[in-house]
Amino acid sequence: MGKHILTQRRGRGTPQFRSRKTAKVSSTRYPITDLTKTLTYTVKNIIHESGRLAPLMVVSGQGNTFYMPAAKGIEEGQKIYMGPGAPVKDGNIIPIGNLPEGTLIYNIERVLNDGGKFVKSAGDYAIIMGHESGWTSVKMPSGKKIMLPSSVRATVGIVAGGGVDEKPILKATLRKMAMKARGRKYPFVRGIAMSAVYHPHGGGRHQHPGKPTTVARNTPPGRKVGNIAARKTGRGK
Repeated sequence: MGKHILTQRRGRGTPQFRSRKTAKVSSTRYPITDLTKTLTYTVKNIIHESGRLAPLMVVSGQGNTFYMPAAKGIEEGQKIYMGPGAPVKDGNIIPIGNLPEGTLIYNIERVLNDGGKFVKSAGDYAIIMGHESGWTSVKMPSGKKIMLPSSVRATVGIVAGGGVDEKPILKATLRKMAMKARGRKYPFVRGIAMSAVYHPHGGGRHQHPGKPTTVARNTPPGRKVGNIAARKTGRGK
């Protein structure tokens, strides 16, 4: 009887649903540094990477180079600072306990020195809501408020690249390449557009069925309506 529907096949992790290994940047983590010092770094370059909407800035200094999502308005050659004494300015990396209420931040650590886990998509930002006994309340882009240790680090500002998803993709091939880079199947066929044998909503009976229009052969008589045990047999045309 038919085949597995799309949501079932996606969970198998086959190449059709995996992103291509084209990334040149393995991670966008903050370096582990002495948290009592304020260090100076330089933005060497701003680059694009396949599979990411937000541009990355290449940051160098103190004998190492690392990548992180670029802040809106950042420029090549600009100095950024990391540490508790850094000024509250876009691009600077500061413990969230040292930031005033209402500050916009992104690339937030969940635990100290994990390198940054939250709010990294293009155009996203979180807001510092308040501080209380070693904890800081942060409002996430979803609107949810969470409590984080005041010692974790975050970058001041908004992730660059906001509005990139508002630009129309005028060619189907461009969307296909973008979806392939992000590990998403394209094109996506609606279940109601399929034959009954291929999807529980198929068969053309209703445009908004709300429940399967295909029932099994051993369904009780009161429920045996619609497409009964839909199957594809015989030679294909």
